[in-house]
Amino acid sequence: MTVTSRRGVLRASIAAAAVGTGGLTVAAVTSMRGTSSHHSPGAAHLRDVAPLPYTQVIALDLVRGNGGRAHALHAAQQVVAALDGGGIAAWLALGEGAIAEPNARPRQLLRMPVFSGDVLDPKQSHGDLLLQITGTSTSAVRDAAERAVRGLARWRVRWRLDGVRPENRTEDGRGLARNPFHFTEGYGNPATSAEVTERAVVTADQGEPAWAIGGSYQVVRIIRLATGFWDRDTVHDQERIIGRRRDGRWLDGTPSAERPVFAADPHGTTTPLDSHVRRAAPDRRHPPPLVRRGYNYRRGTDDQGLIFSCFQRDLAEGFEAVQKRLEGEAMAKYALTVGGGYFFVPPPGGKWLSAFT
Repeated sequence: MTVTSRRGVLRASIAAAAVGTGGLTVAAVTSMRGTSSHHSPGAAHLRDVAPLPYTQVIALDLVRGNGGRAHALHAAQQVVAALDGGGIAAWLALGEGAIAEPNARPRQLLRMPVFSGDVLDPKQSHGDLLLQITGTSTSAVRDAAERAVRGLARWRVRWRLDGVRPENRTEDGRGLARNPFHFTEGYGNPATSAEVTERAVVTADQGEPAWAIGGSYQVVRIIRLATGFWDRDTVHDQERIIGRRRDGRWLDGTPSAERPVFAADPHGTTTPLDSHVRRAAPDRRHPPPLVRRGYNYRRGTDDQGLIFSCFQRDLAEGFEAVQKRLEGEAMAKYALTVGGGYFFVPPPGGKWLSAFT
């Protein structure tokens, strides 16, 4: 089947579902661990260990005319703080619409644009607020999510989605999990908290509002995967499309935790030039300045995929640079981004709220 026809099947199935249900209901998710029940964990609490294995992400819009934005943000912070702790890690991230004054927004906090190949459904994209709840069981996460929604009277649910990390584990300081294409995610993440901070946390020299220092930009992408088409390919072909073995080793035999030298393979004989890993980071000595925290989602045999999420201090240098390099990658014919958005995770604690009083 050709690239065009495979993507056409994905597009057609999405359109049919939207007609039948009035629009798909889906969300975006990321993962970080909290350390206290007294605040919503921010970017400084990203961990270099495996995230909790289950999640639900809820995107919400502010109900206009029902009190001020500042009061609504304070209420949301209190709800999240009450959930966070024990077997639950919960936090919030701000969308563009959460902050009325443009000068008070993080300078790159805009509505996520449509990238090449995207088919974004407005009903599962964007949002004024993103609430993420992770936990050790599906039931615990869903119970916490329902309590949160009941407590957020000034916010209306826009979309939501459950996620899971199969084979969730830690190796060499990195949190790993298996994605719907049977490959392990997470090898490209930093292995130490210092590296996480360097990639993900906003610093005082970036020209951001003072309240945003210590926070992080979060990108969420709901990527619907053509798993049926993928599974018809041989494992050998799949590995050349990804650029790694299923067990994480590089195609040239380099161990998973080490860096291959793509310069020694200039024509892509061993690792194809259009493979995912080579497009995403052509120089492995200088990995993309972002931290990935993703989950799988499944809403049926014809609707499953990856809830891609990443954190960075700078969107242009992080996610957007990678996304542009991925244009034309071999994996594009198996994947279609249908939702998500740009958000900003505030710094730990609640002091950032004083900027909106």
